[in-house]
Amino acid sequence: MEVPMNSTQSGPHFPVQHRSLSLDIKGNKTDIVISKYEDTFLVIVAQIGCMGTILAAKKDESVFSDPTYNVSVLFGKRNEPLLQACARQLIEHISGSGSARSLVISLGLKDHSQGTLKDIIVAVIENRLW
Repeated sequence: MEVPMNSTQSGPHFPVQHRSLSLDIKGNKTDIVISKYEDTFLVIVAQIGCMGTILAAKKDESVFSDPTYNVSVLFGKRNEPLLQACARQLIEHISGSGSARSLVISLGLKDHSQGTLKDIIVAVIENRLW
């Protein structure tokens, strides 16, 4: 992963707290927007200029067992387990940081490789709003 091409911006005038950045991941210009809503984080990652596969992830807690994480594909490619793994790692990090918010993530990627998804996870965590 390379250094962001332009700086991270927090939007004080936007009604929803957000961060946006643009960086190069494995030779692909990658735009990332992270928004913090009352009960959900929205993460949009685009290399193709538009939204891609949209996933929802949440933590399910039980009094009798360890928490489980539920990831589902809302729209898009259902046969891409690495996209689901990306969403799962992010929701685990979100809940591990003490937040109860769920996650909706859009991954519009040219490159679905494990290395690209790891770099995306690192970039989102480094610029997190939780």
